[in-house]
Order: sequence, then structure tokens, then C-alpha cells
Amino acid sequence: MRLYEHVFISRQDLTGAQAEALLEHFGQVLEDNGGKVLENEYWGLKTMAYKINKNRKGHYTFMKTNAPADAVQEMERLMRLHEDVMRVMTVKVDSHQEGQSVQMQKRDDRERGERRERRD
Repeated sequence: MRLYEHVFISRQDLTGAQAEALLEHFGQVLEDNGGKVLENEYWGLKTMAYKINKNRKGHYTFMKTNAPADAVQEMERLMRLHEDVMRVMTVKVDSHQEGQSVQMQKRDDRERGERRERRD
């Protein structure tokens, strides 16, 4: 079996719980076809760079999976047919990154650089 990373965007008018239910639904579809969801993350409601189907925002969801190609194709097919899913992206990877994805990691103040002191 191969390792994949999936990101999908669902409509902005869904609640957070409904968006997470989509994640579990598609994970179950994958497991029914012989795959396994290793990790998943709900990234939240984010503003997109451009409108998709008249939506400015979308619920972003990320999945790390270990599955055969047929299971991934079936899951993607069902995602594209689902009315609440706007976009889907799947990438085959050699190995999964340990820990949280970059989107979920909290920025450290050292990365932003030191702020100057205010002069009064």
C-alpha cells in the first residue's frame, strides 16, 4: 500500500461539526475499500485567495492515509460527487512527516523576529 496526503475544502455554510463529519465519512469510505487513515486534522474555516462556487471561505481538512490506489480513487470520486465538497487534492508521498502539519503548528515569536521597542 502507498502513502497519501489529502486536502479537501468544504462549503463555508457548514458548521465545524458537519465538516468534521465529512472527514469521518470519507475516512470510512477509505477503510471500507482496504485503506487506513493514519492521521487527520481539521484546519478550520479559512479565507481563500479567490472565489470557488461563489464562496469566499471554506472548511479545510487534511488526512494522512495508507491505502491502495483503488481505495483512493473511489474516495476521490465520492468527494467530487458530494455537494458540500468544493475542491480535492491528493498527493502521493514517500513518507509522512511526524507530528502536526505546518498549518497546525503555532508560530514561535523567534520566527517572526524581534519587535522594536516603542519610542514615546
